[in-house]
Amino acid sequence: MKTMYTALCAAALLSTSAHAANVSVENSSGAWLGFMNVFELPANGGGFVFGSGWGIGDLVSEFDDGAGTLTMSPNTIGDPDPFWYQGGGGPGALGNKVMEANLFLQVDDDSLAGQTVTFEGMIDSNSFTAAHESFIFIRDFAPDFSSFTETIVAASVGAFSISLDTDAGLGRHVQYGFQVKGENVWVTDTAPFGNMVISTVPTPASMALLGMGGMMMARRRRNA
Repeated sequence: MKTMYTALCAAALLSTSAHAANVSVENSSGAWLGFMNVFELPANGGGFVFGSGWGIGDLVSEFDDGAGTLTMSPNTIGDPDPFWYQGGGGPGALGNKVMEANLFLQVDDDSLAGQTVTFEGMIDSNSFTAAHESFIFIRDFAPDFSSFTETIVAASVGAFSISLDTDAGLGRHVQYGFQVKGENVWVTDTAPFGNMVISTVPTPASMALLGMGGMMMARRRRNA
């Protein structure tokens, strides 16, 4: 009976692990993507204006691979047009839009389909003021991006771990990453609004290369 019980436990563990996947915060060599959603101010009705892909730097996100960090700051626009700033842009100008910056890694090869995806990492610091909100998310989009399910939580300092059961259908897009939302500020005015610093790790490919390097060094030592 004991042998049968042990075998059943082992089978259960294998079954669970086969349907679970852990992902982490990769460094700048990861295939990061950016997407910006823009809304009117609540005073102007808060309606959706547009959404489009944005560059990582345009999201005011900066990687420091030497320090192993990713820093996300308030959203800025260098265009002084009144569309973006009340009365026109410049130092001290008030933003005229709410900007939702999404920085994420996206998996499109169905490797995460039908699994419990767990996104883990560490928020080193978060000094955003009440003018901006910050979040951690996992999203599972339909093949045509027409709908999605998500797990999203406020970003707090310390270790985080969130999970989402993804759809088993083919052609879906699983995203995991970070979001900063708030009024846009002039490019010289970000400091008073704070930022968020996140720990990063090398990409899986980089880790494999590091492992191969370690094996070669060990082999050389044995041959010495």
